[in-house]
Amino acid sequence: MEQVRILVVEDEVIVARTIANQLNQLGYTVIGTASSGQVAIAKALEGKPELVLMDVILKGEMDGITAASQIREQLDVPVIFLTAYGDDNTVQRAKTTQPFGYVIKPFTPKDLRIAIEIGLLKHALERDLRENRDRLATLLNSMSDAVIATNEQGIVTFVNPAAEALTGWKQADALGKDVSKIFQLVDEVTETSLENPVAKVLRERQVIYLNDFTSLITKNGSRVPIGDSASPIMRQPGQINGVVVVFWDLSERRQAQLLEQALHKEREVNQLKSLFISTVSHEFRNPLSVIQSSVELIELQGENLTIEKRKTYLKRINSAVQSMKQLMEDVLFMGKSDAGKLECHPSFLNLQEFCQELLAEFTTINPRGAEIIFKCHSDRTEACMDEQLLRYIFTNLLNNAVKYSPASGNILFDLTCDLIDKVAIFRIQDHGIGIPEADQTRLFESFYRASNVQSIPGTGLGLVIVKKCVEAHQGQISINSQAGVGSTFTITLPLNYPNKIK
Repeated sequence: MEQVRILVVEDEVIVARTIANQLNQLGYTVIGTASSGQVAIAKALEGKPELVLMDVILKGEMDGITAASQIREQLDVPVIFLTAYGDDNTVQRAKTTQPFGYVIKPFTPKDLRIAIEIGLLKHALERDLRENRDRLATLLNSMSDAVIATNEQGIVTFVNPAAEALTGWKQADALGKDVSKIFQLVDEVTETSLENPVAKVLRERQVIYLNDFTSLITKNGSRVPIGDSASPIMRQPGQINGVVVVFWDLSERRQAQLLEQALHKEREVNQLKSLFISTVSHEFRNPLSVIQSSVELIELQGENLTIEKRKTYLKRINSAVQSMKQLMEDVLFMGKSDAGKLECHPSFLNLQEFCQELLAEFTTINPRGAEIIFKCHSDRTEACMDEQLLRYIFTNLLNNAVKYSPASGNILFDLTCDLIDKVAIFRIQDHGIGIPEADQTRLFESFYRASNVQSIPGTGLGLVIVKKCVEAHQGQISINSQAGVGSTFTITLPLNYPNKIK
């Protein structure tokens, strides 16, 4: 075993020699003795001992406690005090030098050996702990992720450079403060403050993670989207010594996500444009072909054309023109809606009277087809809504009901005004071909048509227009349908449009 080098500081020469002899007999190497504080410091700096035995009371201006303090400041060596005094004042002063043991005079060689070995062990453990702490601090300071550590009361004890940069708080300013002042979080969706993760860890005693769309409020008040985990620091099983929070900046990732979403949206728009052009072109081609063929037949037959045939051809032309006119209106409506220029201009009206008038007009224009039965279940039907948008809603729904129902069937059109909830509830029920369940979730997408109506003329814009008109009133629309049985559309609209001045 390598011999430990020891410096003995004792102002009694005989006692110093006795201690030196005891140390040599115990197998230690004495590099020298000193009788004063100044000499002890000089010999320690020169000889670099591995341990110092220091008498507390020394002759001269500097006592052993002061000398030990200066040696500890300049050399990383353990100091063991030799003393015959154990008063509180001396002990408290000695503690400030962080001694590694005390040997009370008179002592035996055995006492001396035990004190030295314990002192050396404590010093080795302290050095290992310090080195590990330094390595950990270096690791945390070099991390790209931000780290904040707290004690068991949630008081900040450490902030690494990445956390300083992200929060705007310097470690010197953050130390000793409650972590809730340094690490403030907000929900990006609800704009509400979130519970600090440190408090949650201290309460639940387990690792927790931030929810999506969480932002950190920095010292200057700006927001940074972050990801986060907070873990308890356990002193022993069941006892939390503190919390460490690791978090990272999601700004670049969020920007990439937004860019990807924008690109995806652009692709969708381009696909929709292509679909729009092809659909509209196709739908225009059909009535134009009808008009062209009818005109050619009129010209071809000339004077031989009977009155009945003339009426038939003119009726075809008129129907085609109306079809084109309706398509143009739908296209213009969609363009206005997509440009964000769809406005709701509510006015006071009686819903029962409005619905009855609309049905009278509708049956005049569409004399054939299923019978439409209107029922009103309320005595008071006054409301404040946009008449034009209501016409879009009910005309499109009734057209669909008639188009997809047998001529011998009937269509129910119900109106209920709920004065308690202040809403009007409209139900349009048909007994037609219905809508397959797989298609129902996409019915309100532009140009989408159910799989069982592909052979029936249509653009796939009617229900989209209906939904936009309903949303313009801040209402809701739902569907209940079964293929081969029929469909029921339920529209719920506020009786008084929210933005209407009363």
